[in-house]
Amino acid sequence: MSFVSLVFFLFLAVVILVHYPLPHRFRYLFLLAASYLFYGFVNPWLLFLIAGVTLVAYLFPLGMKRFEKARKAFFWMAIILILGCLFVFKYLDFTIQSVIKISNLLGSSWRADPLSIILPVGISFYVFQALSYVIDVYRGRIEPERNIGYFALFISFFPQLVAGPIERFDRLMPQLKAERKFDADNLVEGAKYMVSGYLKKVVIADLLALFINPVYNDLPSHSGGAILVATVLFAFQVYGDFSGYSDIAKGAAKMLGVDLMENFDSPYLASSPRDFWRRWHISLSRFFGDYVYIPLGGSKKGKPREVRNLLIVFLLSGLWHGADAKYIVWGALHALYAIAEALLPRRKQKSLSRRIVGGILTFLLVDFAWIFFRANSLSDAFIAFARIFTAWGEGVRMGALLSGLSLAQVLLGILGIASCRYIPKIQCKTDLNSENAFAALSLLFAVMAIALAWVSVYQGGNGSQFLYFQF
Repeated sequence: MSFVSLVFFLFLAVVILVHYPLPHRFRYLFLLAASYLFYGFVNPWLLFLIAGVTLVAYLFPLGMKRFEKARKAFFWMAIILILGCLFVFKYLDFTIQSVIKISNLLGSSWRADPLSIILPVGISFYVFQALSYVIDVYRGRIEPERNIGYFALFISFFPQLVAGPIERFDRLMPQLKAERKFDADNLVEGAKYMVSGYLKKVVIADLLALFINPVYNDLPSHSGGAILVATVLFAFQVYGDFSGYSDIAKGAAKMLGVDLMENFDSPYLASSPRDFWRRWHISLSRFFGDYVYIPLGGSKKGKPREVRNLLIVFLLSGLWHGADAKYIVWGALHALYAIAEALLPRRKQKSLSRRIVGGILTFLLVDFAWIFFRANSLSDAFIAFARIFTAWGEGVRMGALLSGLSLAQVLLGILGIASCRYIPKIQCKTDLNSENAFAALSLLFAVMAIALAWVSVYQGGNGSQFLYFQF
């Protein structure tokens, strides 16, 4: 079920209206049923997959607790089964084709048709959420959950199910178990986040896609200037798209009385590559930091180990984003950035001029890496890179692409850019209560109607999927 659809708006309204009047002991069951309906709306077979991951992540930690001597065995079986599920659906075909290519380079004539396994939406997110729970139980940080209904809701909570943020058990579960009373202010706060999210996604990201996609889908036909502008614009498209989803998710959860973590913190204001990753996709960065980087030794065991650990983390991050060589190169570039920063002498205080220069340099480095992220293939990425430096007088220029932009689209784009950062911070001057909560809910539907109008007029009635749904 897409966030940018009338079905989702009606679904969310029904969930809110039914959720609060229910007795507390039934609410989690209702939210679980709603979450499974949300996930299986288009493809019900996906429910068997998420149910299987949930069952493994639920049972094996209980086994760790009950059979202390077999604790490690239960832990590794859970890890292997959960990661094995991700590997089969996301990496098996890529692995087979990679082995074939390598063997062909060595003189083999082995051939095999692609398996064409459909990647289940959101699998990378809920698998990592399940992994974090299993690891935390094994480390003794948390006690295993015994109520399978609550645990299944933790894995499948619909606002953050398909694209995060990747929540930790000890942060999300207490909120799911709490007896949340109706608070109309939550509706207003949630609506503000959702307004911000829709502006980022529908007005900014989808608008920029109208110009970026024609360029990157036919790179040889476009000039170096057009490719350069499209690359810079993509930095803002991918931010608007992904942080837009995060805002909508946070807003929907807030309406149900649940606070999801912030997943973005002005990443393009970062003053260094490592600072960028403290601001971009924060939940994923923390996952790799807590469960990979620090266990490997982090930066505490000398520079060679730190370099190795950074390389491992960023290569895994690239591979997490997709089973494709271009994502591995994208991760390797960020590894090189982080390693270079780690090897340079650190200054305790930076002057304003150094922060500005550092911010500009960081954006340029991040944007260069986006070429490999956005290109349709690794070979296309190299074409884009080559034409940026060699083909300024050849091909379709950016001006020709921009000529079809209407005044309404320009104004909406400016409105979106100017507003999306500040809407969630606007304070509501009217104290709401249950008697005038209808006004708050009406505000939400007014905003959603505007979003739908945009989709209908400028995109033929079909909003584009969120970019991170493919991961």
